Amino acid sequence: QVQLVESGGGLVQAGGSLRLSCAASGSIFSFNAMGWYRQAPGNDRDLVAGITRSGRTDYADSVKGRFTISRDNAKNTVYLQMNSLKPEDTAVYYCFAGSGSRFVNHWGKGTLVTVSS
Repeated sequence: QVQLVESGGGLVQAGGSLRLSCAASGSIFSFNAMGWYRQAPGNDRDLVAGITRSGRTDYADSVKGRFTISRDNAKNTVYLQMNSLKPEDTAVYYCFAGSGSRFVNHWGKGTLVTVSS
């Protein structure tokens, strides 16, 4: 069993910053990649950013240059630093763990990010 616990969501004005955290516990050796997807109302759940144990990263085009993903393997925690936030970044952000960014085995419960204009 793997548990993923997210924190750091909230309300921020456009242009502001937020930092999301996701702490993993349980059978963490079973996965290589961690990261974040997001889902806005009426939309699909889409990849935001992923990072492997070796530090290889993968970003959605819409967040490149604004978001930075990082990982602390000793703490089994992944972070998403979000800068220059836009109203279109408003969504529920879900932490994931899996064999790759598009091969998800586990999901967190999600944390809401709201960006006001």
